[in-house]
Amino acid sequence: MAQLTLVGEEEPAPGAHSASRSIEPDQGDPHKYIIAFAVVLAALMQVIDSSIVNVALPNMMGNLGTSLDEIAWVSTGYILASVIVIPLTGWLGSLFGRKRYFVGSIILFTFASFMCGASHSLGALVFWRIVQGVGGGALMTVSQAVLFESFPRSEAGMAMALFGLGVMVGPTIGPTLGGWLTDNYGWPWIFYINMPIGILAAIMIAGYVKDPEYQQKPPSIDYQGIALLAVSVGAIQYVLEHGQRDDWFDSRFITALTVIGVVGGALLLWRELTTEHPVIDFRVMRHRQMWVGTLLGVVMGIGLYAMSFTLPVFLQSNLRMTAEQTGITMLPGALMTAVAMAVVGRLTDRFDPRILITIGALVFAYAAWELSRMTSLSGATDFFWPLIWRGVGLGLMFVPLTTVTLAELHAHELAQGTGLYNFFRQLGGSFGIAGIATLLARYTTQLRAVLGEHLTAGDPMTLARVDMLTRGMIARGADPLTAHQRALSMLDGQLYAQASILAYGKIYVLSALLILLLIPLLLLVRETRGAGGGHAIME
Repeated sequence: MAQLTLVGEEEPAPGAHSASRSIEPDQGDPHKYIIAFAVVLAALMQVIDSSIVNVALPNMMGNLGTSLDEIAWVSTGYILASVIVIPLTGWLGSLFGRKRYFVGSIILFTFASFMCGASHSLGALVFWRIVQGVGGGALMTVSQAVLFESFPRSEAGMAMALFGLGVMVGPTIGPTLGGWLTDNYGWPWIFYINMPIGILAAIMIAGYVKDPEYQQKPPSIDYQGIALLAVSVGAIQYVLEHGQRDDWFDSRFITALTVIGVVGGALLLWRELTTEHPVIDFRVMRHRQMWVGTLLGVVMGIGLYAMSFTLPVFLQSNLRMTAEQTGITMLPGALMTAVAMAVVGRLTDRFDPRILITIGALVFAYAAWELSRMTSLSGATDFFWPLIWRGVGLGLMFVPLTTVTLAELHAHELAQGTGLYNFFRQLGGSFGIAGIATLLARYTTQLRAVLGEHLTAGDPMTLARVDMLTRGMIARGADPLTAHQRALSMLDGQLYAQASILAYGKIYVLSALLILLLIPLLLLVRETRGAGGGHAIME
């Protein structure tokens, strides 16, 4: 009789006793929910820290006496370090032992957080942010691998739902928490808040997480691969972070870094595919679900980050909301994401994940289209339902997509697979943010020019508007000439604001179209029948 198995689960050797396995395949780890709480706590700490700093940058500038370009390295240094570490996490876990590496990364992240808060100079703060990024790069990726192994494959959807809570809710909590801590206690507390969380996560992981039995220490260290990774990824990430500000390829430095990044990336790929013991095992991409899921993750990352990046800026810049008000406005959507993930975690184990992803893409696209219709008169209540639908769409997409991507991997490939999946999704998000920032600036300029064509010196409505604004300024005590100049300046500002709002609308429509690209790409995914998205085959 043919035996039904799941790709990604290894057959026990003939005569092997089932007790030799540290985790029973049909039940998972006996402490799986405690492990889930601990690793989600670690991932949540890392995700929140990626966004919590941004709202405190103005306070840091005043306290440390730095310029905007200088203080930007507080964010850039952290991102560069974490992005370089993410694809190395599988190899580093094998080198040091996954449990030891995981706990060590949490301790390093927590200690660096304390030192960031205690820094009294920009140089010290940037240095410790880089160290924090080195520790933080492992938290999300290793958490995902540990969680996927701790639950049986039949509950893989629920495992990824628990992981998704931290990944998706964190960016919403970050700005709100950061704004509140900065306003009430000062910017160092956005770093000090990590200490109790990090200590608790480290203690729980040290007590309950076990090293996998298949773990083997690599016999050699691929120094060339590590160097090529650091150079290529660091160059590309810097280009994506600062390209818009430096006018992209009008800057020789940006052009040179782009060449270094592309050539270095090609050499890295060649090196890792030809060396016997690579630091990044690109061979896991031979699994169809893995490379298709990673491609889908890049597309989702571009579309998702396009909205996640622009929405807080839109609320604060165009609608004049504070960081705390922005967080409160976005909170219902984040909570709905959590609810949707909890429900979808169960559904993924019972239904074809492609159907759930398709429904999620349609719901997310609808939410983006609703957001594209917002105006300067919109208030917090106008965003409630679009953000609720956005949360539902995210929950429907994130859990089944992650489950499908990892479903065919063998146990010893999970660490490398999760590292590459998160790396490419992060890189897709960086491309999305860079592209959206560029398009937003260009759309605003173009729309401002179009709107300006209707404001001429002889237009009666324009003259009436300027006259009304001028009289208002005179009523406040300004002389006629000054009042007229201020009126023209106000009119120009209103023109720019309207062009900006229209530009955001176009960005949200583009975000919807990008997410809808997921649907035809799902044709590349194999048919799955429950089992956490595992691909069923007959042997």
